[in-house]
Amino acid sequence: MKDDLWQRDEIESPCVKLCVIHPEERLCLGCFRTIEEISAWSRLSPDERRSVMADLPSREPRLARRRGGRAGRLDR
Repeated sequence: MKDDLWQRDEIESPCVKLCVIHPEERLCLGCFRTIEEISAWSRLSPDERRSVMADLPSREPRLARRRGGRAGRLDR
């Protein structure tokens, strides 16, 4: 039996359980949210959540893939 009482019409979190913050961009490598957005997510209105969700795809290119070793040091 399906219980419609517990159905919620909310925007789901973009969290993919890969919580690592990029040291320079200050974005989560898993969901691309800022620390502030992550901590405030449960208090955001649906419109604020939609706004964050709409902006996430544009953040991915900011996270340059880090290379280790000599090649990584030469890029700086």
